[in-house]
Amino acid sequence: MRDFIEKLPKAELHVHLEGTLEPELSFELARKNGVDMPYATPQELVAAYDFHDLPSFLTIYYAGMGVLIEEDDFYRLTWDYLAKAASQNIVYVELFFDPQGHTVRGVAFDTVIRGIRRAQEDASEKLGIESKLVMCFLRDMSAQSAMDHLELAKPYLAWLIGVGLDSDEKNNPPSKFAEVFAQARSLGLKLTMHCDVNQDNTLMHIGQVLDDIGVDRIDHGINSLESDALCEKIKAKGLGLTVCPVSNRFVVQSLTSKEIREMLSRQMCVTINSDDPAYFRAYLNENYFELQEEGDFSADEIVKLVENGFTASWLRDDEKSAYIDKVKAAATIGATA
Repeated sequence: MRDFIEKLPKAELHVHLEGTLEPELSFELARKNGVDMPYATPQELVAAYDFHDLPSFLTIYYAGMGVLIEEDDFYRLTWDYLAKAASQNIVYVELFFDPQGHTVRGVAFDTVIRGIRRAQEDASEKLGIESKLVMCFLRDMSAQSAMDHLELAKPYLAWLIGVGLDSDEKNNPPSKFAEVFAQARSLGLKLTMHCDVNQDNTLMHIGQVLDDIGVDRIDHGINSLESDALCEKIKAKGLGLTVCPVSNRFVVQSLTSKEIREMLSRQMCVTINSDDPAYFRAYLNENYFELQEEGDFSADEIVKLVENGFTASWLRDDEKSAYIDKVKAAATIGATA
């Protein structure tokens, strides 16, 4: 099954660029930029990844961003992720980035996005991996800050495919950002929002992203299974759900394989993703490997999950079909090998 998974061309729709910052690169950039590190070695840094819920993770996540200062830093971060993704036969990515996590430190918006963009272009040309950029707003910052950053992004709209909402969900409902998301949609951007697993008022939040915001996709969304009405609404709207198994394990001590299988049985468009792979120590293939082992997923179920990654993407319909045809061809070869 591992060989079968590795050979399937895949899409990734839920990966945070800043969450791909590997410890070795973090130390390299810290030395270059004169940033003090509280750990002596990359191994000590990994040992400090002791998080058990969303807030404890975010504390470490935001601290890690401090080494990213120059345009070339963002280039290197993006290039390293895309090279890793290409090595796992990921052919298409919709990549999150968190500009507020950098501008609050005095790093200019254009420094961030220009470095990312250059790496995307180089990776397309040299590695054959296509990627689109999704700008996320931090929900524990103000709605005005989100609107200000949407304004900063306007000169770069051609480089963005959508906007998202991430960070600490507690006391930060989707409705807080209704105006900025409406503005983003008017600019032609797609919309997605995090509905993290087992957060306060999670069913209310899922309802808001469906009814008040009108998202085009939901990130995580496992708790929708607690409501038949929400599941039916998600299915009727044809919305993808970007589930991250290894990430979930840090919150609910499970890869949520039962829930993922239930979503498949309900014919919901559930997809598999890595979230913050450098911190959770698992990129996309590892998420598929561990999920398959925990849930004993069949080859057909794995193929469906992979196909869903393209179905739920924001590619054109003809592009989705072309990629899915490649998945089916690879699956046929893999099944007969």
